[in-house]
Amino acid sequence: MAETKTIAVVDDDQTIRRALDDLIRACGHASALFATAEEFLAYRDRAGIDCIVVDVKMPGMGGIELQSKLNADPPTPPMIFMTSYADDKTRSAAMAGGAFAFLVKPMEIHRLIDLVHMALKQKI
Repeated sequence: MAETKTIAVVDDDQTIRRALDDLIRACGHASALFATAEEFLAYRDRAGIDCIVVDVKMPGMGGIELQSKLNADPPTPPMIFMTSYADDKTRSAAMAGGAFAFLVKPMEIHRLIDLVHMALKQKI
C-alpha cells in the first residue's frame, strides 16, 4: 500500500476547502485545511506537508506572498496555484517562484488530481 501523503489546501472559500478535502481523501491522502496563508504559516507541522494547493488571491496574504515566505525557509513542498483571476503577471510570478502548476478555476478535477500525484512524485 502506498504511503499516505498530506496535501494542504489554503483557500479562503470554505466550499473549495471542503470539496478538495473530499477529493484528496477519496484519493487516499490526508488533507490539512487552512482558510488563510497566515494560518498555514502558523501551523506547527508544516514539515509534514507534502504538497500545497493554494489560492492566489485571499484576504490578507495571497498565495504568491506565501510562496515567497516559504521559499525563504526551505524546503518548500510543491505548490499548485489556483485562481479565478488569471493574468500573465501572476502566473509568471508563481512559476518564477517555483510553482509546480498554475490552474484557472473552475478546473477539471482530474487535472488537479493528476498534478497533485505528479507533484508528490517529484517531492524530494
